[in-house]
Amino acid sequence: MMIKHIKDLKPILLSGQAVKHASMKVLVGPEDGFDTHVFRVLTLEKNGYSPFHKHPWFHVNYVLEGKGEIEIDGVVTKVEKGHYAFIESNQMHQFRNTGDVPFVFVCIVIKEGHIV
Repeated sequence: MMIKHIKDLKPILLSGQAVKHASMKVLVGPEDGFDTHVFRVLTLEKNGYSPFHKHPWFHVNYVLEGKGEIEIDGVVTKVEKGHYAFIESNQMHQFRNTGDVPFVFVCIVIKEGHIV
């Protein structure tokens, strides 16, 4: 059994030309007994975005805070707290913060997809 609080986790800052103002906290992964997947929370600060990319695995997302948009294969959808998305394998996608406060969302991927 494991019970923790997200505030106690140190964020991993994501960097590179394809990403802006982004960080991630890993909540549960293979080292915790979640053998096949990684449960993480990403934060995009104001004007932040994730890379526009695709990969051979699906992932599941749930918006916890803020407002943003998700682009999937050229279709842009505005999202806010309570929205969720299932992004299939090999779909081009990107998350963008469109608000003034952090855009925070859950992302669950297979362990091979957890690239930092």
